[in-house]
Amino acid sequence: MTAQASAPEVSGRTTTAGRGKRPRPPFGVSAVAVLAVLIALFSLVPLGYVVVMTVATGWETASALIFRERVGELLLNTVLLVVFTVPLCLVLGVGGAWLVERTTLRGNKVWAVLLASPLAIPAFVNSYAWVSAVPSLQGLFSGVLIATLSYFPLVYIPAAATLGRLDPAIEHSAASLGLGAWRAFFRVVLPQLRIAMTGGALLVALHLLAEYGAFAMIRFDTFTTAIMVQYQSTFNGTAGNMLASVLVFLCLLLLLAEVRSRGTARYARVGSGAQARALRLPLRAYQMPAQLFLVALTALAFGLPLAFVLRWIVAGGPEIWAADEFLPALLQTLGYGLGGAVVTTAVAFPMAYLAVRHPGWFSKALELSNYITSAMPGIVVGLAFVTVSIRLVPELYQTAGVLIAAYVLLFLPRSLVNIRAGLAQAPKELDEAAQALGAPPLLAFIRVTLRLTAPAAAGGAALVFLGIVNELTATLLLSPNGTRTLATEFWAKSSEIDYAGAAPYALLMIAISAPMTYLLFQQSKKVAGQ
Repeated sequence: MTAQASAPEVSGRTTTAGRGKRPRPPFGVSAVAVLAVLIALFSLVPLGYVVVMTVATGWETASALIFRERVGELLLNTVLLVVFTVPLCLVLGVGGAWLVERTTLRGNKVWAVLLASPLAIPAFVNSYAWVSAVPSLQGLFSGVLIATLSYFPLVYIPAAATLGRLDPAIEHSAASLGLGAWRAFFRVVLPQLRIAMTGGALLVALHLLAEYGAFAMIRFDTFTTAIMVQYQSTFNGTAGNMLASVLVFLCLLLLLAEVRSRGTARYARVGSGAQARALRLPLRAYQMPAQLFLVALTALAFGLPLAFVLRWIVAGGPEIWAADEFLPALLQTLGYGLGGAVVTTAVAFPMAYLAVRHPGWFSKALELSNYITSAMPGIVVGLAFVTVSIRLVPELYQTAGVLIAAYVLLFLPRSLVNIRAGLAQAPKELDEAAQALGAPPLLAFIRVTLRLTAPAAAGGAALVFLGIVNELTATLLLSPNGTRTLATEFWAKSSEIDYAGAAPYALLMIAISAPMTYLLFQQSKKVAGQ
């Protein structure tokens, strides 16, 4: 009786000890939450700057500056630019993705990469090349041309990834119901691209609102170019601040429109079994027109800019490659790019950890604050940091730390999205198993979770690096005296009509951006399971 009674008691103590000692997180959840809140508050500095400056200006002055003819002209230019460019990018992006992923297009794997390649060329370099080809280029339709050729890959890449993972069974079902290829595309396939299209359209529209160099070069006035002119003529002037408030309002409207346009439909495939193999639509007589269309598109978007950059390099001769000029710009660009990428990745990690390991309204609200700030143009973020640093911590004005902080806010979502995806694919059970085997919480986290998340974090850091290399407006406003990046040196020389002197900087930016663009394309294919 005693032996029989003692056995369950010992067994019960063992079970309690094994199960009661729950694995602990590598660091307290409260500490992560505090860090995430501080990051979110910091990311709201630009928005707070716009609100405070608008309120401080007073309603009478603000309304007089906002509701005037010049603002109406800028608003019309900006709205028309978005209205014309976004649909063109949607047509080219979705059309190119459909040709590559859903037709018997010859060389489709080569075209898949070539259609993404224009992202390697900054829009202001694209504008520089087109002005070299057609010096009289200016105005709205010139802006639409350059912006469309620069930004349609922002629609093409997510659309191609979505088509790549879309189960063709829905198309087979449509065909069995008597729908032809075109009717099936518009009624079945196109609705499945809704999220990719709205997301890509939002990115294009936000780039249009933020772009400065491309439109300044062709003398097309937008809010961003007007704000820069105001800043250069009257430092931190009230008129420029009011233009910034209108620009931020447009950005918030675009974010709201994108959220509402997503709808509530589900796009996931439910059920077991293997995905059906995609049937590619035969092009037959349309094979040659399709090839010619893609040749023309890539030639205009990638071939022409690269050709004119090389032409100016040949025209400039060996002297334009003076190492004492371009080498410091290259080294400082790489330094800011690498430093900004590392800091941004580190800042994004607490928020991503909270979103994946402890999801809820709190973590979603914190994420949203970062997306709102990243949607703001670089010039607004730059003006915010100029004003805040001068008024609160003047010793930090025009320091490398302030510039990197601006980069963090501008490009944080690029890292956040990737780290969040990596953490989601690193099961917490593996971390718990490592702790159960005796590893301390922090060591288990580093050896298991952090190692599994590293590839996604590296991909996000690469995208941040690409953004920093090509960033112009915030760098012009915030860079310390003596700072020379590839983008700012290119802009300085091209503004002086020294196109030959600007060419090496353009070529180096393209050379640095090309591998990162290819990485972005490869990541999209991995997401699609290809």
